[in-house]
Amino acid sequence: METAVAEFHKKIKEAFEVFDHESNNTVDVREIGTIIRSLGCCPSEGELHDLIAEVEEEEPTGYIRFEKFLPVMTEVLLERRYRPIPEDILLRAFEVLDPAKRGFLSKEELIKYMTEEGEPFSQEEMEEMLSAAIDPESNSIHYKDYITMMVIDEN
Repeated sequence: METAVAEFHKKIKEAFEVFDHESNNTVDVREIGTIIRSLGCCPSEGELHDLIAEVEEEEPTGYIRFEKFLPVMTEVLLERRYRPIPEDILLRAFEVLDPAKRGFLSKEELIKYMTEEGEPFSQEEMEEMLSAAIDPESNSIHYKDYITMMVIDEN
């Protein structure tokens, strides 16, 4: 248990330092999601919001201090919270959106699903996903390839 905690502390510190531009043990609150995801966690927007509330100062300053972030993030990693969704579940989700079983979705379809269904993506999240997912030649996402890429990135 001790070694796991030490290992997590090291990982968290390294991820945090990438965004600690002033080297003063604080990061911009807007970077927290990226830091958490770089540690292999995939919280929803709501979960991310709750997590930020937990590590923010009483008076939100727009910055998150390392001392407050470390214990909360360590606990998240120890409890294996916000695990990435397994490949087969992702595949089933895409197949639901592709009833004709073509094996791909057009860019237009993807944008429609990402903005109209469930929890809408922000403009930034959407551009990020499209640039990673859309094949420029066919202007569509071949989701099996995309899922494989996503899952490999996690480990």
